[in-house]
Amino acid sequence: MLLDVFLPIGLLIVVAKLLEGVLSRFGLSSIIAFTLTGVLLGPATGIVEPHHDLNLFLEIGIFVLFFLVGLDEIDVPGFVATMRGRYFAAAIISVLISLVAALTVTSDILGIDLGLGLDFDEALALAGILSLSSLGLAAKVLSDSGTLRQPIGLKIFTIVIIAEIASLLVVGFTIGEHSHDLNVAAVAALVGKIAAFVVVAWLLSAKVLPVVIVFLQRVLNVPELSFGLLLGGLFLVVVGAERMGLHGTIGALLFGAALSGLSEGVREDIMPGMRSASEGFFVPLFFASAGLHFDLSFMNLTPTTAAALVLVPLVGKFAGAFIGTYITRIDAPFALATGLMSKGVAEIAFLLVLFESGVITKDIFSLLVLTMFGYILFMPVILNFAVKRATVSEHPSLPDAVARSFARYALEGVKVRTVMDSTRDYPGSETSVAEFIDAWTVPNQHDYLVVDGGVVSGIVTTSGLHSVRRGAHATATLGAVMRASTLKARPDDPIHDALERMTATSQSVIPVTDPESGRFLGSVTSADVIHLAMLMDEIQEEIQRMETEEP
Repeated sequence: MLLDVFLPIGLLIVVAKLLEGVLSRFGLSSIIAFTLTGVLLGPATGIVEPHHDLNLFLEIGIFVLFFLVGLDEIDVPGFVATMRGRYFAAAIISVLISLVAALTVTSDILGIDLGLGLDFDEALALAGILSLSSLGLAAKVLSDSGTLRQPIGLKIFTIVIIAEIASLLVVGFTIGEHSHDLNVAAVAALVGKIAAFVVVAWLLSAKVLPVVIVFLQRVLNVPELSFGLLLGGLFLVVVGAERMGLHGTIGALLFGAALSGLSEGVREDIMPGMRSASEGFFVPLFFASAGLHFDLSFMNLTPTTAAALVLVPLVGKFAGAFIGTYITRIDAPFALATGLMSKGVAEIAFLLVLFESGVITKDIFSLLVLTMFGYILFMPVILNFAVKRATVSEHPSLPDAVARSFARYALEGVKVRTVMDSTRDYPGSETSVAEFIDAWTVPNQHDYLVVDGGVVSGIVTTSGLHSVRRGAHATATLGAVMRASTLKARPDDPIHDALERMTATSQSVIPVTDPESGRFLGSVTSADVIHLAMLMDEIQEEIQRMETEEP
C-alpha cells in the first residue's frame, strides 16, 4: 500500500530536516542529525522499519550522494598533477601504512582472527573504507576557521585530496559483485573491466555529455532539460557499473568526478536542482536509513574485537599520516596528519553498502558507524587545535600544482582578471636556449609562454629543454623546442575554469586573451593562483581596516 511506503519516508524526511536545524545550533553535522533520525524513528521507537519499498529510495539516495562526492571532492587531473611532488609521496605512504594496519584486524594476514569471517577482498574493502579521508570535512573545517587560504590550509587540502582518491581506488577495486577468488587471472580480468568502464564512462561524461547538454539547451526549449539529462545519465552509468561487476556507487562516483570539470555556466544551470533534490530528500533519507539499521548489538562483541576495530585503524592511520609527512620533510607534520584523520561521511555510506550486501554483520556495522560519529564530532576540534599549534617556516614550500577544487573552495567568485599578470615579460621564439635558462627560468615553474609581437607562439617546458644537447644551448632557439598550445582563458572566466583547462593539459601556465579581438593580455600560472589564495585573507583584512578608518 502507498501508506506503507510514503508514511515512513515522510516521517524520516520531516524529522531529519527539523533535527538538522536544531543540532546545527550546537555546531553538529547534518549527517549526525540524519542518522540520529533513523535511530529515533527506528530502533528507539519502532515507528519506522526498513523494508523493500523503502530501500529502493535509499539506493537512489546513495547514488546521488556519491555523485556529489565525485563532483565536489574527486579531482583526478589535480591528483595526476601532484604525482611528481612530495605531497603525493606523503599521501601514498600514509594510505599504505593505514591500509596495512586496518588489514591486520579485518583479515587474518598476521594470524589475528577477530571472527569477522571476511574473504580477503571483503577484508580489503573494509580496510580501504577505514583508511579513507574526507576532503569535504577537512575543507569545511579549514574554511570555517579561516585557514583554508593560508599555507597550512593549502598543504592539508592537497595531501587530503590525494589520500582520499588513493583510498577510493582501493575500495572501488574490491567492493562489488565479483569473485572472491582473487587469483592472478581474476585480478587481471577485474582490472581490465574497471579500466574499460572508467575510460568509457569518463569519455561519455567529460567529453560527450557536456557538449550534448550545451547543444540541446540552445536547440530545445524544455524546462530543466539539463537536470533531467544529468539525472538520467547518472542512473545509466550506475547500471553500466553493475553490469561490469562494480558496485553502482563507484559508477556514481566516477560520473560525478568526470563532470567536475563542467564550465561554470553549465554547473549553475544544473546543480541547483540536483543539490535541492539531494540535500532536501535523498541524502537525509539515506543517512536516516543507516540509523534504522543501527542498534546496540555491538555491545555483545568481545572487548578485544571492539577495541581492535576502533583503535588499530585509528592509530595506524595517524601513524601512517605522520610518518608520510615527516619522512618527506613537509612542514607541520602533526597538523597534516590530523587533517588526514578527517572522515566519517563516505565511510558511513560504504559501511551501509557492505551491510546491505551481507559482508558485515549488524554489530560490526553499528560499532563502526558509532566510530564515524566520533570522527565527525571530534576531528574538527582537534584539527583546529593542530592547525593553531602548527609551526610553518617563514617561506614554506607549497605544492607545485594547485588542485582545481582548491580554487572552487578557496577562491569562489574570483575571476581570471584578478589573478592575471599583465606586466610580465616573455621570451620570443628567437631567444636562445642558453639565454632562456640563464635569464627566464624561475624555481617551481615548469612551463613558459613564448610570445612574438604580442601573439603567443607556443609554450616551452623545462623538460623539453632536456632534448637539446648541452653544447648546442648557445645556438638552439626556443622556436626549435617549443610546442603549439591552443590553451587560453578570458578575463571574466572563473579562475577554477582556467585551472581545469591547465590541469587537463598538464600545463602550469595559461595565456589570457581578449574574447573579441583575441589580443594577448597576460598570463596566469599555478603559482599565481596559490599566491593569491595565500593573500586573500590579508587583502580582506586590509580592506576592512581601510573601511573602519574612513570618516
